[in-house]
Amino acid sequence: MVEDATDKYIRLNPQQSVTSVYNIMETNYFKVLRNRNFFLVWMSQIVSQFGDRLTQMALIGLVYKVAPGSSLGLAKMFSLAIIPVFLISPISGVYVDRWDKRQTMYISDLLRGIFIFLVPFAAVRFRSMPVAYVLIFLSFCVGRFFIPAKMALIPSLVEKKNFFIANSLISITATIAAVLGFGFGGMMVQKWGVEWAFFIDSLTFLISCLAISLVRIDKRAKFNPKDIINLGKDAIIKAKNSFLYETKEGLKYILSSKETRYAAKVQFLLFALIGSLYTIFIVFIQKTLKTVTFDLGWLAVGCGAGLFFGSLFYGRIGAKFSIKKVTSVSLFFSSLYLCAFVTLLKMYPHKLFAFFSCFIIGLIASPIAIAINTLIHNESENKFWGRIFSSLEIIIHLTFIVFMFTASYLAEKFTPFTIIIAISIITMFSSYFFLKENKEDRQMMNPALPK
Repeated sequence: MVEDATDKYIRLNPQQSVTSVYNIMETNYFKVLRNRNFFLVWMSQIVSQFGDRLTQMALIGLVYKVAPGSSLGLAKMFSLAIIPVFLISPISGVYVDRWDKRQTMYISDLLRGIFIFLVPFAAVRFRSMPVAYVLIFLSFCVGRFFIPAKMALIPSLVEKKNFFIANSLISITATIAAVLGFGFGGMMVQKWGVEWAFFIDSLTFLISCLAISLVRIDKRAKFNPKDIINLGKDAIIKAKNSFLYETKEGLKYILSSKETRYAAKVQFLLFALIGSLYTIFIVFIQKTLKTVTFDLGWLAVGCGAGLFFGSLFYGRIGAKFSIKKVTSVSLFFSSLYLCAFVTLLKMYPHKLFAFFSCFIIGLIASPIAIAINTLIHNESENKFWGRIFSSLEIIIHLTFIVFMFTASYLAEKFTPFTIIIAISIITMFSSYFFLKENKEDRQMMNPALPK
């Protein structure tokens, strides 16, 4: 739900991320892993990514324990992970530059481990959900410091010629660990219960903390205790300024050309779709397959595998096709297949069918993010990329959270199945109009084209 920096690397460097598997195989990447400091950070990243996905499964299990089948309860819980993006991200980079990156990382993991460890005591033992919500919110706030610290530390651990190899290793292995985290996380919550899932998750953060604390670097920034006092004030001021400035500047460049306007429309539609489905689909699977997290975890693995292999395939052939056409067609057929999938699953609940269907949806939808980001890179100047993508970050997170709550409120009146079908149909029509609009644009540019 919330974008990690490694995910951001893949998003901002689509062609590199797709070919990184082949580059790594062709390069002696074991030399980079023999670097003790980098190896410790790499290992901590794998453990941390696994723990992050385990947290999501544990949160789903916790909501089900308190309010079974509540889409609104899930929306409230997941919003705790999104709000820190607006509050903390605008200021985290500034403080990370002042502090010792290594120390920032292991303290962040230590605090996250403590907060997550206390969640089951607050929610299950003492039945105090407000306290649990505060602990969860704080853990996600702290996590916003870990991400920029990690990306800022890596260049100091490896030689410049190995930057791409190091980023590739972290991106791919972290993605695999995250996908597996969904599968094993769902199994752990289902088999051992919510409490043990939180305890194991807490342990992953502590392992990551220990690994990072063993990293040895010479140059360290000084930590100023006054920074902690200023954090709250800066969070409010800079979040507000960043939101207004980045949105205004980014939108100005996005709206400056037809291509970037198209990219923004697709991003809006995509995250409206994902936000609307996020909690609704979870409840639908829980009710249909009669499990809380076990099947959800493995369906996420299936979808992740589809996205991975689809990205690899599209990266090899994508340059041969129209970016707009590929995007519209992918949106149309992924929403069409989703509509057919939930209809058949409702009539004939079968777990293996659900797994392969999620794989196919991931496969069909995989070109969308790569195509859109490539379109932006091709149609805008590189000096504006930061502002454009920052603005898009704000837009997509706002879109996600608004549509997540809207769909969750509607789920109180309609069944999840009805809402999923309605969302799928709306997306199909929208993607059809995108395709038609693209065809009209091409005809205007070249009247000789057949209508």
